[in-house]
Amino acid sequence: MHFAREALKRIVVSSLFISVLAGYVAWTIAVESAEKETVNLAIEASYGAVEHFQLPVSNDAEFKQKGLQITNSLILDWFDIAELYDRSGKKIAESLTPTGHAIESALPHHVTPTNNTASYESLHLKSGEWILRTFVPLETNNQRWGYLEGVRVVPDWQRNDIRDFSLWVSVIAASSAWLCAIIIYPLILFLNKQNVRYTAAMKTANIDMMFTMGKTITLRDCDTGAHNYRVAWLASELAEESGHDPKAMKALILGSYLHDVGKIAISDSILLKPGKLSENEMDIMKTHVNEGVRMIEGIPWLEDAKPIIESHHEKWDGSGYPNRLSGETIPLNARIFAIADVFDALCAKRPYKEPFSFEKALSIIVEGKGLHFDPTLVEHFHRIAKRLYDTICMADEETCRRLMSAKIEQYFFIDNHGDTLH
Repeated sequence: MHFAREALKRIVVSSLFISVLAGYVAWTIAVESAEKETVNLAIEASYGAVEHFQLPVSNDAEFKQKGLQITNSLILDWFDIAELYDRSGKKIAESLTPTGHAIESALPHHVTPTNNTASYESLHLKSGEWILRTFVPLETNNQRWGYLEGVRVVPDWQRNDIRDFSLWVSVIAASSAWLCAIIIYPLILFLNKQNVRYTAAMKTANIDMMFTMGKTITLRDCDTGAHNYRVAWLASELAEESGHDPKAMKALILGSYLHDVGKIAISDSILLKPGKLSENEMDIMKTHVNEGVRMIEGIPWLEDAKPIIESHHEKWDGSGYPNRLSGETIPLNARIFAIADVFDALCAKRPYKEPFSFEKALSIIVEGKGLHFDPTLVEHFHRIAKRLYDTICMADEETCRRLMSAKIEQYFFIDNHGDTLH
């Protein structure tokens, strides 16, 4: 739901921006197109008038008379001001409508145009008139001898037509942006759902791989079956009680479940020995830490488990193994797990011992405060230890698996916004 809301919000904002931009661009293009269409017709009329009156290229009276005929023919229908200039920019003839007389003094001055092609400029006077000023070069035998300047005050009816046309074009452009948004939104939701399903399927496959590796350990060490579920659940409960970062819970659960994966490399004669291990055998047993780290190397999804696999036998006072880390140099997930692991080992029945009572197990944890365990975490654990003991320490393997599956569902398949990844 969060993704849908966020996607909708972003699409609406984007569509609003695009529609405004598209509307503005469409309006500008439509106005410019209408201007050019009007100007092009006026330019054609100007060339037609010059050709019709066969203007002689001279400075005599006939030249001026013909020029005046040309300018007179162009006002009213095409221009409000029509002016004919020679090559030097000297005015030869001029014709004006009453409207042209009214606005002539307000027109800005311009330099003599030198372009060999017709051009125009669009102006808005302070008095509100919209002006189209056209410059038409005049040639005879490819020799330029002057130009015609035409000024048209766009009448209200034409302004309204241009405005209505431009508005219609801009509305269509803006509506297209919203139409695209309406089409794209459900498509994005569909693709996101597909992606979520694929992501969930990959996570399920990875979790199945985790469980398979755990079962493999179980086949080697009968003590490890329900133990993996219990310690992972205990560690996650302690992490929640201590305010652990939810984003780190996946790594905590993964590392807790696979903490003893390196025991696969330990021979049965040592791993399954019912009595106490000799010093040499204990040294070999300790290698399961490095073996476990080596086993997960190169598997990106399992790399988050490394801190626990590598450091779950380290102790707060630095007397642990393999790196003799101490205090907060021990990864937090490993410090959390150490309490869960020892507590479960104390409360569980093993081939070489009977389970300890809750009181005895808890007292050993408390005695290890500041020595084996993080003192702050021990205090957090003390508050919830009885509830944890009653819930899981005497539960069968299926119950332990169910409790662990609930944690996996919570932290592996629910995103940071509370949406379920299924």
